[in-house]
Amino acid sequence: MIYLDHAATTPLDKDVLKKMTPYLTTTYGNASSQHAFGREAANAVISARDGIAKIMGVPSNCLYFTSGGTEAGNTALKGVCAANRNKGKHIVLSAIEHPALLSAAEDMRAYGYELTLVKPDGQGVVSADSVNKAIRPDTVFAGVMSANNETGVIQPIKDIYSVCKERGVFFYCDCVQTAGVLPFAHFPADGVGFSAHKFYGPKGFGGLYMRPDCRFERLISGGKQERGLRGGTTYVAGAVGAAYALEKAVANAEENNKKVAALRDYFIKCVVTEIEGVSLNGDSYRRLSSNANLSFDGCDGEQILFALDLKGVAVSTGSACSAGAVTSSHVLTAMGLPESRVKSAVRFTFGKYNTQEEVDQTVVILKEAVARIRG
Repeated sequence: MIYLDHAATTPLDKDVLKKMTPYLTTTYGNASSQHAFGREAANAVISARDGIAKIMGVPSNCLYFTSGGTEAGNTALKGVCAANRNKGKHIVLSAIEHPALLSAAEDMRAYGYELTLVKPDGQGVVSADSVNKAIRPDTVFAGVMSANNETGVIQPIKDIYSVCKERGVFFYCDCVQTAGVLPFAHFPADGVGFSAHKFYGPKGFGGLYMRPDCRFERLISGGKQERGLRGGTTYVAGAVGAAYALEKAVANAEENNKKVAALRDYFIKCVVTEIEGVSLNGDSYRRLSSNANLSFDGCDGEQILFALDLKGVAVSTGSACSAGAVTSSHVLTAMGLPESRVKSAVRFTFGKYNTQEEVDQTVVILKEAVARIRG
């Protein structure tokens, strides 16, 4: 198998698994228990939280552990809206946000909230000016992701945050695709979410940073975990694994990004040279090193995906969380691309374990698949 779907998830790093294993076997105490087993687990969680917070450059008491990016975004949006419902009931999101945040905003319509979606330009970039124009006096929440999960296009977060700060609007940044890849310092925001399985950490674990003076209500009621703002037994092994995975990813980011970008660029060059009618979707320069979102004239993206899958190559046609729904990409559609180009798009995302030999094999298989589909 050749795995080229790293934007959906990454394999668990073997060193991360080693760090997690004791907390799945011998050190199995509940971090909320008062005995020695519990204290040992609790200390591991404290250490993990401090480690992640240090990398993010935020106070550790402002970092909340979640089950992933979806819960982080839902907690931020619904929590801020609930706590500030007397200030206004208007939400601003980019039209290219992950379905998790878009769905969370749609949920709030039942409580009288209005939603404005800000479209990107044809290259997939959401401008600060367009966000500024969408903000109203009653806007309480704005969200723009650091880099899009489908196109890999990096957004001008600093400029957008400046606008939101000036207008007194809470700004949330989904950093699921950029955590461990780009420095957190490049993405100032009032709230930040991430998911460990995107940087070779464990699935089912993520985090949410919320500004110290931010008012928000909890999404999950229960025990006193996460300072009473997120009930549920703490996933100790997940915390330990996420902290080590992020530490390792950040330490090796420059080397990994250089290697992955070289493979991605080589792949694009081969595909564009050897297959006619191929278009790259999204800005060529403002994009993550791993991402190649390509459209193939005269083809259906789903057909290409299945053809590659039969030959042992794993790719995607969009967000993993939207898989199974035969609908056009809301991201490419928002960019204003013609329907034929949207329908024929395939996302190839590379990782640190991929090789040039795998790229060469993929190009051969892709050429055959496209020729057969067009034929």
